[in-house]
Amino acid sequence: MERHPASSDEVLIEIGEEEDGVVAKARGHWVVAAAGELDRKLRALERGEKRVTFELRDVGALDSAGAWLLVRTRRRLEQKGRAVDVRNLRPELEPLIRQVEVSDVGELKPNLGELRDTATGVVASVGEASVRLFWKGYSLLAFFGVVCVAAARTIRHPSRLRFTAMVHHMEDTGVDAMGIVGLLSFLIGIVFAYQGADQLRRFGAEIYTVNLLGISMLRELGVLMTAIILAGRSGSAFTAQIGTMKVNEEIDAMQVLGLDPIEVLVLPRLFALLITLPLLAFFANVLGLFGGAVMSYLTLDLTLPGFLRQLRYFMPGWSFWVGVMKAPVFAAVIALIGCYEGLRTERSAESVGRLTTLSVVEAIFLVIVIDAAFSILFSKLGI
Repeated sequence: MERHPASSDEVLIEIGEEEDGVVAKARGHWVVAAAGELDRKLRALERGEKRVTFELRDVGALDSAGAWLLVRTRRRLEQKGRAVDVRNLRPELEPLIRQVEVSDVGELKPNLGELRDTATGVVASVGEASVRLFWKGYSLLAFFGVVCVAAARTIRHPSRLRFTAMVHHMEDTGVDAMGIVGLLSFLIGIVFAYQGADQLRRFGAEIYTVNLLGISMLRELGVLMTAIILAGRSGSAFTAQIGTMKVNEEIDAMQVLGLDPIEVLVLPRLFALLITLPLLAFFANVLGLFGGAVMSYLTLDLTLPGFLRQLRYFMPGWSFWVGVMKAPVFAAVIALIGCYEGLRTERSAESVGRLTTLSVVEAIFLVIVIDAAFSILFSKLGI
């Protein structure tokens, strides 16, 4: 294989002026050995506003690195609105230029896999993840703003709301989820009552099992477990449904017909979850307390009237409302994440599965983070 060395003092580009712009006369070997010098000189061409003409008659050799630098510079100049012309490229070099243009390799990036065991690799990985996280948050915030505008428009003109679709999603996210939510809440109530009674018996304070169960279920566990179940059940369904529509080009057809995907697909799901999640959380609280009452009767011989009396007289008044206030926020987060990831789906089945999994993880993570923030806020407020 013939090698084309490039000396460090070889002038690979001469930049001159013409009446209608700048002329970059290329010469020598545009190969990987000279890529650094070529890159510096081509970047200098990006400054300015004039037309740029590449005169390539005197290029002796060209490999993929030189071709990529030429294609990249031409694209950057065209993106800035500057006219670009390529003259006198030898016919035997044209296929390589066309191949690089078709491949669309983009910018070169460092291989983090090779650097992962070094300090530079760790810093690069953290930086890359931080940038991705920042842009993800920015994109989510922008999507939230678009949804708020559409929701305000719908509230001003209620006839725009697709009521039938909303009722369908209420049935799907609410009625159909009652079985799994009720069963898990009932079992959690049994476990908490049993464990609480077992621990408090050592201090002769078994009666306070009712207080422990009530505070745990009403303030935290009831609404949190309901939100996590719906994030895995309904949030993933939102992503899969909208993602499948994206793959089948149904959303494109919807936009061609003049319909807003936010109004048609997002708002019915959002409003449905805003209604059903608080109701399901209340249902979970009732089933959880009932499970605790059953276990209290079996382990403490505490009758149901005695359980309710203890719960009524010794429970803080805000405990129930604290859980209720969290429910709409959790519902909005789950619905927005599910719909956002669904609209981001690419036209492939693999993308649907990947983003469905991602939406569940993101929704559960944000629900727990927001729950922690609520706990800190209520603690500061003395609630």
